[in-house]
Amino acid sequence: MPVDRAIGLVLGSAIAPSDLSSAARLAEQGGFDEIWLAEDYFFTGGISGASLVLSATERTTVGLGVVSAMVRHPALLAMEISTISAAYPGRLIAGLGLGVPGWIRQMGLHPRSPLAAMRESVTSVRRLLAGGTLDQRGGVFDFHDVTLTYPEQGTPTPIHMGVTGPKMLGLSGEIADGTVLSVAAGHDYVRWARERIDEGRRLGGRSDQHRMTVFAICSVADDPREARRAVRDPLAFYKSLGTNALTDVYGISDQLRGLIDRGGYEAVRQGMPGQWIEDLTIAGSPEEVAAKIKDFYEIGADSVALFPMPSDQVDRIVQLTAEQVLPLLGTRG
Repeated sequence: MPVDRAIGLVLGSAIAPSDLSSAARLAEQGGFDEIWLAEDYFFTGGISGASLVLSATERTTVGLGVVSAMVRHPALLAMEISTISAAYPGRLIAGLGLGVPGWIRQMGLHPRSPLAAMRESVTSVRRLLAGGTLDQRGGVFDFHDVTLTYPEQGTPTPIHMGVTGPKMLGLSGEIADGTVLSVAAGHDYVRWARERIDEGRRLGGRSDQHRMTVFAICSVADDPREARRAVRDPLAFYKSLGTNALTDVYGISDQLRGLIDRGGYEAVRQGMPGQWIEDLTIAGSPEEVAAKIKDFYEIGADSVALFPMPSDQVDRIVQLTAEQVLPLLGTRG
């Protein structure tokens, strides 16, 4: 595998906190380059989870993938990031996103302008990490003489945006160091997202590297049918949250809305075609999984981060992937 391509593992979310450290150690020993901590509300915390994983490993890059820009004020986010990066220099990627709208609305935190919220959050966090003082009233966030006592020293923590829509992707290209694409991203969507990101980079006059990470629900098994069964429920869960740019580009938004209206998650689980599993997850035999990962590299992904399923067998899936899939990629271990 080319050295600029990374293979990652997504932990957190439905994975119990007690299982994070062992899974992280197995991932590092097995040759994974990156470990990402999902923060789906209200499961396992992303920032606390990242701290657990960093303490359990020695060299693997760890990403927040992603935490909501709305749940924590940018001043608090910057404080948390600077604390982690000081303890584990050079090993953190900060992934920030708006968050699933339904979950954000449960907390009464959905902004009037999501685009403004993301711009303010990312730019404010970056300035505070660099040692700046913020004293300003924004459209979403206010700051009154805020300065970090312990700003970052040395190489700044890269900030990636976890976003889906065209304007958000363009904003990521303009102001972020990388983009995290959500689970269930098909090939057409990845190509489309890269185009939107590049448009934003041109607008922002960016010529530096912008890394694109694709999250993928993943299951590997000697019996490919078993692997495909393992990803059906989690794929249905994420799709039952609603339509978005991913489903628009894939061309299933109308069909998905019909299933959701008919019966929510259960209707999606029972009614979604098998082709969705083929196109929107990475599931199958070790050879099939390796081939699907390589396909994402071919269409422009810099990193593919695998969300192992079933979540209650994470150690087994991580070990099996390390032993039977990573060697097929030619990844370093």
